Amino acid sequence: MEARKALAKNIKRYSPREKANCKRKFLRFFPKGFKDSTYHTWERDYKWDAHLAWEESLPRSEYKRLLLAEKYLEIANRAVRIETKTNLLFSFEKMALRDAVKSYEGAKAFAYGLFDYVYGSRPFKVRFNRFIEVLASLPRKQTRVLTWPLLTVFGFIADPSQHIFLKPRVTKIAAEKYGYDFHYKSKPDWETYQSYLNFAAAVASDLKDLKPRDMIDIQSFMWVQGSEEYDEIMP
Repeated sequence: MEARKALAKNIKRYSPREKANCKRKFLRFFPKGFKDSTYHTWERDYKWDAHLAWEESLPRSEYKRLLLAEKYLEIANRAVRIETKTNLLFSFEKMALRDAVKSYEGAKAFAYGLFDYVYGSRPFKVRFNRFIEVLASLPRKQTRVLTWPLLTVFGFIADPSQHIFLKPRVTKIAAEKYGYDFHYKSKPDWETYQSYLNFAAAVASDLKDLKPRDMIDIQSFMWVQGSEEYDEIMP
């Protein structure tokens, strides 16, 4: 959270009323904020469970062991199984990923690319851009593999203290309602993700009284603002 707080210092502040409206909406659904039991049931628990599954199935040591043993298909299958238990990706994105890693070469590229993205030591911007290249290079059967949700979902699952999941339409609506100038491009690039991290830093700073724990809480707060499902069940 410290890196996001540092980023927030340089972020232009927008209308306090817009931020207050977003916070009120969140608290109407979840009066106890991020500690609310309904919040845990609807938003947090399944994402955190996916993270725990990742830590059990693909921690750094185990992931590295599988790479050294050239178990690329096993790595890809484990990652896919973990994500499948969430509702983060659309069905066509899940299918595109499964098709892309069915082959040995596809699974190998994905396995090495994802390891570097999550566990690599190079600057994050470098790893992020490299993972874009990896996903763009994967075999494509019907739909493309390189989408914002597919690009960001595994980092979010593996390390929600640093990575955040990007669902474009909902995030753009959330930014508009929040009054944040989110610089979005449909073609994945670092500048958009950096802008999104800045947005997350601003939200984390503004909600410090609610004590968000990680990017799961921040992404969930944004989801409440931008998702039609919360408008449909507005209390």
